[in-house]
Amino acid sequence: MSMKNLLVELFVEELPPKALAKLGEAFAGALFESLRAQGLLAADSGATPYASPRRLAVHVSNVAAQAADKPVAQKLMPASVALDANGAPTPALLKKLAALGLDAAVVPRLRRAMDGKAETLFFDTVVKGATLTEGLQKALDAALAKLPIPKVMSYQLSDGWTSVNFVRPAHGLVALHGAEVVPVAVLGLTAGRATQGHRFEAAAPTLSIRDADSYEAQMEAEGAVIPSFAKRRAEIARQLQAAAAKLGGGVKAIEDEALLDEVTALVERPNVLLGRFDQEFLAVPQECLILTMKANQKYFPLLDAAGRLTNQFLIVSNISPADPSQVIGGNERVVRPRLADAKFFFDQDRKKPLVSRVERLGNVVYHNKLGSQLERVQRIKKLAGEIARQLGAQAELAERAAWLAKADLLTDMVGEFPELQGIMGRYYAQHDGEPAEVADAIEAHYKPRFAGDAVPEGNIALAVSLADKLDSLVGIFGIGLAPTGDKDPFALRRAALGVLRILMERALPLDLMALLESARTQFASGLIADSVALDVFQFMLDRLRVYLREAYSADEVEAVLVQQPRRIDHVPAKLAAVRAFRQLPEAEALAAANKRIQNILKKAEAQAGNVELTLLQDGAERSLYEQWLAVKPKVEAALAGLDYTGALKALAGLRAAVDRFFDEVMVMVDEPLVRSNRLALLAGLAGTMNCVADIGQLSGK
Repeated sequence: MSMKNLLVELFVEELPPKALAKLGEAFAGALFESLRAQGLLAADSGATPYASPRRLAVHVSNVAAQAADKPVAQKLMPASVALDANGAPTPALLKKLAALGLDAAVVPRLRRAMDGKAETLFFDTVVKGATLTEGLQKALDAALAKLPIPKVMSYQLSDGWTSVNFVRPAHGLVALHGAEVVPVAVLGLTAGRATQGHRFEAAAPTLSIRDADSYEAQMEAEGAVIPSFAKRRAEIARQLQAAAAKLGGGVKAIEDEALLDEVTALVERPNVLLGRFDQEFLAVPQECLILTMKANQKYFPLLDAAGRLTNQFLIVSNISPADPSQVIGGNERVVRPRLADAKFFFDQDRKKPLVSRVERLGNVVYHNKLGSQLERVQRIKKLAGEIARQLGAQAELAERAAWLAKADLLTDMVGEFPELQGIMGRYYAQHDGEPAEVADAIEAHYKPRFAGDAVPEGNIALAVSLADKLDSLVGIFGIGLAPTGDKDPFALRRAALGVLRILMERALPLDLMALLESARTQFASGLIADSVALDVFQFMLDRLRVYLREAYSADEVEAVLVQQPRRIDHVPAKLAAVRAFRQLPEAEALAAANKRIQNILKKAEAQAGNVELTLLQDGAERSLYEQWLAVKPKVEAALAGLDYTGALKALAGLRAAVDRFFDEVMVMVDEPLVRSNRLALLAGLAGTMNCVADIGQLSGK
C-alpha cells in the first residue's frame, strides 16, 4: 500500500470568529474518522487541524492510495429453508440470490456454517478497497455535513444558477496526497493545489502548495499566515505578555480565554500594538471600561500591579506595517467614543439615587405568571430578612439590600451593558451613601455567576443571594417550567448549585427544605402548589449528586444523599466520614451486613421498637444486643459533637457480633414474638449504623 501524507484545505470568506475553533476541530476530526472507517489510514495515522479566519484545513499522516480489499460474508438463510431434500436451491434461495445480483450458479460455492443453533448458508466475496479519491470524496461530504455551523447561508456559484449552502462562501479547495492532487469536489469547487495567503501581506496573490507536508511552512513564509489555530493563539499570548512586560512596573494584560480565542479567530498573522486613552476616563468604574474595550473593540486592557486599570491597552492587529502609528492612532480614535459613552452613562445614572428607581420596577415584567420585578423584589426582601435573622445578622440591612438589588436594571449603564448588573448597583449605592454591607450585597447577590466563581461573603450578602436564587427556583418550578433535558432557559441549574455551594462553603446552619418552604409562602396564595418545595428539594439533591461526583465516588455520594439531608452544610463532613470509614478493614463486611439488614426490614415491613431481653434466645443475638448497647452511646456522643468520622469509626466494634449473628441466627422464625423481637433489634441496629450515612450503599453486593 502506498502511504503518503494528505492535506485538505477549504478556502472561504471570513468565518464566524466565535465558532472558528470548533469548526476547525470538527472538520479535521470528521474527515479523519471517515477515512479511518474506510480503511484508508494506518494504525499510527494522525490528524493536525488548521483553522484561520479564511480557511479550514487538516493534515493527515500515513494515508493509503487505496484501501485493502475486504472479505465480506453475506448471510443468506438457514440451510433447511435454502435447500430442498435433494440439495437443490429452493425458490426462496433463488429469490434472495437474485436480489443480490446472483444466480443458481453460485450455489455450489455457498459456505455452510452454524449461526446459533441453525446451519446457515453464507456467500463469501471480496469487496475491493476504496480508492483515496472515492474515500476522500465521501469523507469531505460527511465532514461538511457534520460541521457545527451556527448559521447556514445560501449563495450562488459562478455559473449564476447553482446555489449551495455553507457557513460562508467557499472559493478554493486544496487536496494533496503527497505532491499529487486528489480530484475531489465540494461546494462547486474542484480540488487543486492553489490557495491564497494573507489579504495584504502575502508574497503573491496565489500560493501553489508543493506537497502536503510543505503546507504550514509555505503558508507562514509565502502566505504570511499562521494556519494553526493553537500556534496562532500561543503567539498572541506570547506577544501580549512581552508587550506588557516591556512597560515594566508589574503591568499585565487582562486574562480572558474567550477573548483570546475570539481574537485568534480574527487575525491570520497577529501583531500586538500598544494604545492609550485619556486619563480622565479612569474616573469611570473600571469594569465598564474593561467591558467596552473587550466586547466592542476586542482590545486587551492593561492592569497595574495592584489590579487597577491603566489608560493603556493592547491591540491585536492583522497587519504589520513598518510604521504602526496610523494603526494605533485609528484604534485610539475608535475607542474614545465608546469610553465617552460609558462616562456619560455613569454621570447620568448618578444623578438619580437607586431607591428612586425601585418603584419603576413595577413596569418591568419578571414573568407573566409571576408578576413584575417589583413584586419579585418584595418577595426577596421578606425572605432575605428571614434568612438574615436565622444567621444572626441585621435583617434591616438585608432587606434594604434586597430592596435595591434590582434597581440598577433601570440605569443607562446596565441597559447598555447587561453584564454589569449588580456591579453598577454597588457603585451607585456607594455614591448614594448606603451602608457598605448593603452596597456589597447588591453586587454579591448574583454570585456565583459561573462555574468556579466565588460565593458571596458576609451574612447580609449571603442572605440576599440565597433569597434571590430560592425565589427563582420555587417560582419557575411552581409555574411548571422546570429544566428538561439540556434546556434550562431560566438557569435554574446554576441557581440550584449556587445555593448548594453557599450553604456548604460558608457552612451556614440552615435547613434547605425550610428555606424552600419559606420561599414558597412568599408567593400569592394559590399561585404555587404546596408540593413545589419538595420538588425543588429533590431537583437540588440531583444537582448536588452531579457536583459532588467530581470529588467523591458515586456510592460515597449516594450513601450521604440517599438520606435526603436537609442540612447541606453537614454534607462535606459526612462525605469525609464515609470515605474514612470505607478505609477501615471492617467497612466492607459492615456495609454488606447493613444492606442485608435493610433488605430484611423492608421485606418484613418492620418498624423500630423496644427489644425484650427475655425473648433473646440465642447467644449470638444476646451478644449483638450487648455490643450494640456498648457502641450506641459512643456513636451518639460523636454525633452530638458533629464528629461524623468518629461516629462511623465507632461502628467497627460491631463487626464480629454482626457476623456471628447472621451465621447463627435465623431472623424470620415462625414464632411471631421472637421474630418481631429480632426485627426490632435489627431496626435499632440499622438506625445506629445509618446515623451519618447509608453505609449499605458502599456494598457492591
